[in-house]
Amino acid sequence: MPATLALSGRSTTTADLLAEAAVARGMAVAVLAGPRPELRGGAVYYGGPLFADTVAESLDVALLEPADGWLTALPQRWTRRGITATTMGEARRLRVPAFVKPPSDKSFEAAVYADGTRLPAGVPDATPVLVAEIRTFVVEYRLFVLDGVPHTGSRYATFGRLDPMPLSDDPKAGEVASFARDLLAEHGAGLPSAVVLDVGLAGTADSAEEHWAVVEPNMAWFSNIYAADPARCLDVIVAAAGPRAALRPADTRFARARPAAAPTD
Repeated sequence: MPATLALSGRSTTTADLLAEAAVARGMAVAVLAGPRPELRGGAVYYGGPLFADTVAESLDVALLEPADGWLTALPQRWTRRGITATTMGEARRLRVPAFVKPPSDKSFEAAVYADGTRLPAGVPDATPVLVAEIRTFVVEYRLFVLDGVPHTGSRYATFGRLDPMPLSDDPKAGEVASFARDLLAEHGAGLPSAVVLDVGLAGTADSAEEHWAVVEPNMAWFSNIYAADPARCLDVIVAAAGPRAALRPADTRFARARPAAAPTD
C-alpha cells in the first residue's frame, strides 16, 4: 500500500472524501503544488491529467487510462448509438447536431453541439474527438471497476441532471450489475484492471424503448466519485495510479505515456 495520497492543488469534494478515506487507512495526504521527488515510489495520485504530466515522473506513478478506441470498437448492442473517432478539424465540418467529446482528457466540454461551427475555437484541429449520435440517457451510473468487477458505484444523473445516490440504494442496482457483468465478461479485457465505467439507460426521441448502454470509460484517478463508497473508490485509484514498480505486465499498455522532456541547449 502506498504511504501517501498525492492530490493536485484543486480542491474538490471528491478529493476531500478520498483524503478522509486515506487517513482512515493510515496514509498521509499531500496536496501538490509541483513535483515532489521525496514521495517517489510511495504515492498514489489523484487529480487532472495536465497536472499529472508535471508531477507523475517525480512520484514515479503509473497512471492507467482506457484506450481511446475501446468505446468505438464496441458493437452497437453495447453502445446503442453510432460513435466515430475523428479529429476536431473533421468535426468542425459537421452540419447536423451531434454529441462531441474528447476521448479521455476532458480538454473541452463534452456536449451536444448544434453543428461543427459551435465547437470550441481554441482546440487544435488535430485533437482527437469522438462524435456520437444523440441519445437521451434516462439515468446514468458510475462504476469503479477493479479486476473486471464493479467494486463500488453511484448513480450520478437522471435525464442529464445531477442526481447522485449510492448504487446500493438505487432500485435499478440489479440491472446495472447484470449489464456491467455481461459487458465486462465480453469486453473487459480491453480495459485497464482499474478503471471507471459509466453506463446508463438510453432512449431515443422517436421510440419508447429503453436499453442499457455504455456511456464511456474514464480514468479512475480523475473521476468524481459522486455517492460511491470513498474507501472502495480509493482501492481502485490505488490500483490505477500507484507506484510504477507495482504495474502489472497486462496493464503496461494502458499506462499514460510520460511527457516528452523539454529540449535543452
